[in-house]
Amino acid sequence: MSHRSRRTSSQAHRRSARHSARPASGRALGGYHLVEALIAGWRPLQRLDVDGFALLRSRGITRRANSAVAVDAPSDDASLLAAVERIEGLLAMTGEQACFRVLDVHGPEALDGLLAARGYDATGHSTLLELPLDRARTAAPHPSAEIRTGALDEDWFEAAWSLAPRDGDDARATMHDILAGTPSVQVLLRSNGNGDGNGDGNGDDVDGGGAPVAVGRAALVEAGRGTAAILNMIAVDPRRRREGLGRAVSQTLLAIAAVQGADLALLEVEQDNAPAAALYQGLGFHPRGSYHYRKQAGAPPTPDS
Repeated sequence: MSHRSRRTSSQAHRRSARHSARPASGRALGGYHLVEALIAGWRPLQRLDVDGFALLRSRGITRRANSAVAVDAPSDDASLLAAVERIEGLLAMTGEQACFRVLDVHGPEALDGLLAARGYDATGHSTLLELPLDRARTAAPHPSAEIRTGALDEDWFEAAWSLAPRDGDDARATMHDILAGTPSVQVLLRSNGNGDGNGDGNGDDVDGGGAPVAVGRAALVEAGRGTAAILNMIAVDPRRRREGLGRAVSQTLLAIAAVQGADLALLEVEQDNAPAAALYQGLGFHPRGSYHYRKQAGAPPTPDS
């Protein structure tokens, strides 16, 4: 089923012109490199390259890892339609319905209209946020944070699963395999052990002695000529929200990612999650673009992450 389309020299030249790498810290990441960074930050268990699309599959767990995304897709209507039909046919062979992730920062422009005309439903509208990282200006890590870097740490995963479990028979194993696919910074905050939850809103009511109360992850991926930190899996115990724990985890992730060499941070927030958007904008993130999914009519819903 795997196929990588051949590019003519003119196609390669156009792609190079459209998607130049970020030459220095602080510059926006080009569309092609941005897409590849987002894929690597939540790496699927399988990837098939089909006529300029990356078809991502991960046992049906999360839309990010079970959708097709344009990487170097054709822009002319006939070729684009043929690519979409081929993806639909490949998935139909396994009894699945197609789902496409459509980013406004990376073409082809006709993709969304084509899918809408074929009866695809729009869902999962989200905003991409970015923040250039400067090691000298990044806030210090939380003093009680447990920090791991590199391979997936099993204690961190147990804490993350306890705070943000997913439904499905294969969900736990699949999430483990997805998270293990990319080196990352992993941060864990524990309660102070007395269970009072009387924090002052600055994430100070933790000392590493009790149960997990907040986790976060920053996947470290190549992005053009630099390294990007893709923040995800940020979760807070529902009983401890509005205590600054999400901010403390995020600041720690950014600080350690900068030390590890990342010069840009990226994250994705669903557009109806106003509290999360406010948190990240308060940390200095600004919009880079947006995306949504197009699912074939009748396809069952799948959580984004």
